[in-house]
Amino acid sequence: MPSGDELTVAAGPWLVTDRLPAPRGSRFARALLRLAGWHLVFDGVPARQGILIAYPHTSNWDFVVGMLAKWGLGLQVAFWGKDSLFRVPVFGTWLSWLGGIPVDRFNAQGIVSDMVARFRQARQSDDFLWLALAPEGTRRYQGHWRSGFYQVAVQAGVPLGMAFFDYRRKRIGVQGYLLLSGEREADLAAIASAYDGVVGRHPDLAAPIALKGSR
Repeated sequence: MPSGDELTVAAGPWLVTDRLPAPRGSRFARALLRLAGWHLVFDGVPARQGILIAYPHTSNWDFVVGMLAKWGLGLQVAFWGKDSLFRVPVFGTWLSWLGGIPVDRFNAQGIVSDMVARFRQARQSDDFLWLALAPEGTRRYQGHWRSGFYQVAVQAGVPLGMAFFDYRRKRIGVQGYLLLSGEREADLAAIASAYDGVVGRHPDLAAPIALKGSR
């Protein structure tokens, strides 16, 4: 599996090779991952703002392994969650503590514009803001990815990181960053290249790397 620096992508998006100093994560979380046979792949992020997409998302175990990886990396990330979950006593508070951002999933354009505004504000104030999303949106099989991550990344002009769950090789982490061009087919081809050979816990549930409406 290629590292971020070795990743070869199609024309269109730009491969981002710069890295900020990697944060110090939890030794305990990294030890638990090693005990479970997992290898953590990460060499830092290229900017103080960006988006991570996690793929393939095919199992409940992705959340468990993913949270251990997050703590092991020491990377503070935000994520979208259904607004109704944040109204549940205690659980909603816990989600906010983890970095959850409540969203109304029936108002997709509102989600995108709000997140783009958040990124622009974070850039102006030099705040650290990385948003982590599973573009499939569900563990069940879908015929395409949801496009919210793509719209935000292009409109906000932030780098996109390819986070992965590779159950065949027991590897988890981030293996490359792209600055998307807005040329959808070229961008998706580059993303697909990054995930070549990555196998989820249930391979038959992994969605093809395509956005709704793509040719």
